[in-house]
Amino acid sequence: MAEQTHVLFVEDDDVIREATQLALERDGFAVTAVPDGLAGLDAFRADRPDIALLDVMLPGLDGVSLCRRIRDESTVPVIMLSARADSIDVVLGLEAGADDYVTKPFDGAVLVARIRAVLRRFGHASGGGAKGDGHGAGAVRGVLTFGELEVDTEGMEVRRSGRPVALTPTEMRLLLEFSTAPGTVLSRDKLLERVWDYGWGGDTRVVDVHVQRLRTKIGQDRIETVRGFGYKLKA
Repeated sequence: MAEQTHVLFVEDDDVIREATQLALERDGFAVTAVPDGLAGLDAFRADRPDIALLDVMLPGLDGVSLCRRIRDESTVPVIMLSARADSIDVVLGLEAGADDYVTKPFDGAVLVARIRAVLRRFGHASGGGAKGDGHGAGAVRGVLTFGELEVDTEGMEVRRSGRPVALTPTEMRLLLEFSTAPGTVLSRDKLLERVWDYGWGGDTRVVDVHVQRLRTKIGQDRIETVRGFGYKLKA
């Protein structure tokens, strides 16, 4: 029997927490559900879940701060839950290291689909990334070179000026899309489809914030914005 995927769910609303926990368990997930951010941090450290679902507004330690604390210790996937799609908290959560977000109220099937999409992405990040022949860059045994940036597409490692660059699996998948097609403009919708596994329209802010996070790690000028079209990696 396959091992269950362990979900940490941090939500202060008792009704939402209990109903969502039951729904996830019916879909085969093992769930640890706690009501506040400090309890969430303790549960994360004790249980080391496969994925964390964090409400933005939490007592004790808010969801954005909790996400940041988790990201300081782990690359485990994080999905933020927000009551407002246009809330600045969504962007803050993504900037803190979250991989995706879901707007409340949400349908249980939609939440499960997003969880599975993130887990597929993380499962593929270490071995099934985008393929390419190194066109436009120096390629040696799967290592693509762009100036001081080196991307090992087989070992899933990145170096800048010879120093290792720590990326989350989502950031690595995003960089693979750029690095295997240098100079090619990739639209936000295309990146949502390829990196986030969205088979439907998604919020392009997810792409924008992750690109900004990636730029801070590999160089602000390495990924160019092509207004009205998307982004491209400078070859």
